[in-house]
Amino acid sequence: MTRFMDTAFLIPGTQIRFGLDALIGLVPGIGDAVTTLISLYIVSEARALGAPPLLIARMIANVALDGFVGAIPLAGDAFDVAFRANRRNMKLLRDYLDKVEGRGAPHWSPRGRAA
Repeated sequence: MTRFMDTAFLIPGTQIRFGLDALIGLVPGIGDAVTTLISLYIVSEARALGAPPLLIARMIANVALDGFVGAIPLAGDAFDVAFRANRRNMKLLRDYLDKVEGRGAPHWSPRGRAA
């Protein structure tokens, strides 16, 4: 879902990726409200997975920023393409789950070996 919302499509001849968030956001008035609700679904799932309140607050802040700035005509659509709130939120959630499950990246010592 995150990929479809933030990076599903590529502008030909560029490295610029965008998703349904930017496309739906083009619909005046309701577009950004719809994409904000979709983004809040991801936050809801994070809460159901047991994410702590501070993490949920950070995720909500990402969604709120994306929703408010995204509502600005044209500039907000460019912001949607660049900010990618859903990908940011999934990274926050994955990092938390990896930490909880002990699957974090190995800590490297100065000698180049895992500590």
